[in-house]
Amino acid sequence: MNKNDLVKDVAVKAKITKSQAAAALDQVLGSIAAALRLGDKVTLVGFGTFSVAARGARTGRNPRDNKPIKIAAKKVAKFKPGKKLADEVNGKGKKKK
Repeated sequence: MNKNDLVKDVAVKAKITKSQAAAALDQVLGSIAAALRLGDKVTLVGFGTFSVAARGARTGRNPRDNKPIKIAAKKVAKFKPGKKLADEVNGKGKKKK
């Protein structure tokens, strides 16, 4: 499923237009990104938690010539699924009719 598929699905299920669904989705994703940029966690109960982790600088290897290269430290986004989502993925959630 890509973003367009998700927008269509939300529009149908929420009985709104695709442009309204796209605007809502963009706002949700923008709000999550803004919170992460500030270093906050975003917890959606039952779905999961988005957070930011620091990844330290390290030495890697260039696959072309096998020479060492320095990889800079950076922040990375993390997602930890909630129990309800994990159960759905593993087939333990409610069965669809």
